[in-house]
Amino acid sequence: MTSETELKFRVAPRNLSSVLRNGRLSGRRGDQCEQSLASTYYDTTKHKLKRHGVTLRVRKIEGRYVQTVKAGGAGSVTRGEWEHEVSGANPDLSKTRHTPLQELATRKLPRKLKPVFQTDIHRMAQARRVRKSQIELAVDRGRISAGRHSRPVAELELELKSGHVADLFRLARDLERRTGAELDLRSKAERGYLLVAGGGGGAQRAEPIALKAGLSPREAFRIIAHSTLRQVTANADPVRDMDAEGVHQMRVGLRRLRAAISLFADIMPRASTARIKAELKWLTGELAPAREIDVFLNESIRPITEQDVPRRGARAIRKRFSGQRQAAFERAREAVMSGRYRRLLIDVIEWIEGGRPHTDDDRTIPAYAAEILDRRIRKARKQGNRLNDLDPMQRHKLRIKIKKIRYAVDFFESLYSDGDQNELAALSDRLKQIQSALGSLNDFMAHRELATEAALTAPPAHRRAQAFAAGIIVGAERKAADGLMQDAANELHRLRRLRAAPNGRA
Repeated sequence: MTSETELKFRVAPRNLSSVLRNGRLSGRRGDQCEQSLASTYYDTTKHKLKRHGVTLRVRKIEGRYVQTVKAGGAGSVTRGEWEHEVSGANPDLSKTRHTPLQELATRKLPRKLKPVFQTDIHRMAQARRVRKSQIELAVDRGRISAGRHSRPVAELELELKSGHVADLFRLARDLERRTGAELDLRSKAERGYLLVAGGGGGAQRAEPIALKAGLSPREAFRIIAHSTLRQVTANADPVRDMDAEGVHQMRVGLRRLRAAISLFADIMPRASTARIKAELKWLTGELAPAREIDVFLNESIRPITEQDVPRRGARAIRKRFSGQRQAAFERAREAVMSGRYRRLLIDVIEWIEGGRPHTDDDRTIPAYAAEILDRRIRKARKQGNRLNDLDPMQRHKLRIKIKKIRYAVDFFESLYSDGDQNELAALSDRLKQIQSALGSLNDFMAHRELATEAALTAPPAHRRAQAFAAGIIVGAERKAADGLMQDAANELHRLRRLRAAPNGRA
């Protein structure tokens, strides 16, 4: 086995050709080579290899066929790689001994394997010397194809051949600054599977997280943090396209990452973590108005146009907030197109990889997860017992606590046995209902402020009609608030600590 430590970037095609010629980039240029790489990726119909975190490809390189098994990488920039030359274009499972594929290689597997997608890549690679490290800089152009679907490839890879990871990030920052390169955490294999699933160009939801019992809390955090950051980066294009679901899913990814930092706070390096949290908060804030106004427009304003409300007022308030929605989405797009966003991605991935805990911890992740869930559920239930006495800000903080517990359940789900999954699902569903009810109450408070401001600042010609429409919105939401409070109180009363204990089934 060999290990590859690499970073992958998207670069605008107009800048991609100049990367290898750019002598101003960090380090000294070395030998350069050019290759045509035609690869076929194999899996079963139900994608058994993918589900176990393994990829299998056969690549044709200048008349030779090289079979490669890869594993890991979802929780690190380093992953295992096993390469063997084979006699033809089909996989040879006899050469997968001592690889992660060996455990999956049943007698039936050779018959079940089939091509699932192909990549056709033209690669230009160059050696770079950065301080005492040797780094390969490779420019890839081509296509990924799966049946009738295909997508172009235009990317840059930095692979650490020898030396220090810090030098890899040093070159990465230089490339970002000079070429606008944007970190992309998805491999060609991952994009191929997305293509098989139907294109992969839209908003991307969170992926399942698999943790093993022997992991330390720090190792588990690294896997979780990588997964949440992947959700963020996977939604960059939908945000740039001003897609509402893309904005929502990027915000979900950011909230999950920030929740993970909070859940693992006692093992995080304090100084560097504070800086990362501040930048994540900045990006969250740039996306927030787009999501908030979109929800207000679709869930509160549009319904009143179907009611017995003066048309002039309904049209005026809808026009006002449609304009604000457009401006908010443009703000989100500008944030994701900025150098600050690109630098944030590099900073976060380096922090995940290199940050050291400020305390030693000899616990395994099952014990750590059990402690987190038990303590946080107990505190949330205690605060929830006096829900009616909480002011709006206190309810907002309770909602955030509930959300973090729900994310924790998602993060640690793989540590629980199959027999405990029903209890875990019931807890997750209860947390979701509480979060939804408290979230709606929080939205109502924001909507009231938006509607009031709209009424007070409306042009004189529309002020009375717009104020009437705003009053309809506020009145309807105030009526719904009582039921939501009762729903939240009931579910908080039923909230119980888990009887099951995590044991690391993954």
